[in-house]
Amino acid sequence: MASVGVAPTSCVRESSGHTVGVDKLPEEMNDMKIRDDKEMEATVVDGNGTETGHIIVTTIGGRNGQPKQTISYMAERIVGQGSFGVVFQAKCLETGETVAIKKVLQDKRYKNRELQTMRLLDHPNVVSLKHCFFSTTDKDELYLNLVLEYVPETVHRVVKHFNKLNQRMPMIYVKLYAYQIFRALSYIHRSIGVCHRDIKPQNLLVNPHTHQVKLCDFGSAKVLVKGEPNISYICSRYYRAPELIFGATEYTTAIDIWSAGCVVAELMLGKPLFPGDSGVDQLVEIIKVLGTPTREEIKCMNPNYTEFKFPQIKAHPWHKIFPKRMPPEAVDLVSRLLQYSPNLRCTALDALIHPFFDELRDPNARLPSGRFLPPLFNFKSHEFSVALHTGGRIIEIHVVQAFGIHHDRLTATVTVNAGNVGSRNLFEKLNSRSGKVHSMRLWQNGDDLVDLG
Repeated sequence: MASVGVAPTSCVRESSGHTVGVDKLPEEMNDMKIRDDKEMEATVVDGNGTETGHIIVTTIGGRNGQPKQTISYMAERIVGQGSFGVVFQAKCLETGETVAIKKVLQDKRYKNRELQTMRLLDHPNVVSLKHCFFSTTDKDELYLNLVLEYVPETVHRVVKHFNKLNQRMPMIYVKLYAYQIFRALSYIHRSIGVCHRDIKPQNLLVNPHTHQVKLCDFGSAKVLVKGEPNISYICSRYYRAPELIFGATEYTTAIDIWSAGCVVAELMLGKPLFPGDSGVDQLVEIIKVLGTPTREEIKCMNPNYTEFKFPQIKAHPWHKIFPKRMPPEAVDLVSRLLQYSPNLRCTALDALIHPFFDELRDPNARLPSGRFLPPLFNFKSHEFSVALHTGGRIIEIHVVQAFGIHHDRLTATVTVNAGNVGSRNLFEKLNSRSGKVHSMRLWQNGDDLVDLG
């Protein structure tokens, strides 16, 4: 299976659901040892720097008393390009490590929030920003260069791989990929307050050996503020929520949930669920499955369309959309994600709790190769507090059992010990209605989850 680094950014002027200009890359990933220095001031270097063999030299550090460090990259090959700029694979000459560098033209006509968004992100299912620098060309064009961790595949190409073999994607992969997508969305929606606005298989990176998934390409991402209008011509067509097709400008993070639902359905089907040829045709494809939206549903999507006349088409039963052997829990999850009314779609956290993912919470679950699953429960403190308030339904089953957590009778109260920030062991108490008290060693240095038993 050929590998890919970072998928190209979707531009608001994009009219296709497909990615262009993707080349093949080596399958193996290298370890990343360059220090993540997000707070540095971006330096400016001369030259375009995307030609094979071109060497880019930049500096990191130099703030808060940190020494400056020179880092050199050799551009190896272009892996994606579009109207936004280019993504290329590069090698750090000092360490031999591979990175992906996303080079974005700084066009004054368009506001670029990607750097400020990337600096906020820190999650195992979100691609990490190592550092950044600016570069100029002989035409005095200014480019922002984001140096990102390199992940060798995309979910899009994994789906194509199984299609070429004339095989369905193994259900354990569907569950793994979907779960990690929703974990990433729960993080950016709840903890950061960001809407991605371009969820699609091309923007979901995956390590083909561990099957860890990372969300990438925050070029369209934005913090949505209630009452503030947003552009509706956003998101790649196949994954565009119906309210966007209706021209809504006051949408919510539920547009990401719709897109994720389309991706999950595609993992199950091996092809896009709504392959529209245009914006109007996209709506037709949706209506063919969900049926004609009611007046109330149209009002929820965009109040200005309440008097619009639609042909009356009945909804197609969900179980007839998917193969007969599809688990009913899988079909149920998709049906909860793909609702016309944005406020009726389940949230990313709701999705994580869904029974479809119970297999992943089983400590005996394995990949088809016999390997262990990638880390799925390495929660940060803010994530774990959320996990507790779900009644333990996100946590691994053996952890739930070990601490006597029962879905129907758990009342979880999280009290963070703010003292001794540097202490290795912070203890929390989990109280159930049965009156049992359990201690859990949760955080190292007050932050990362290190042990649950």
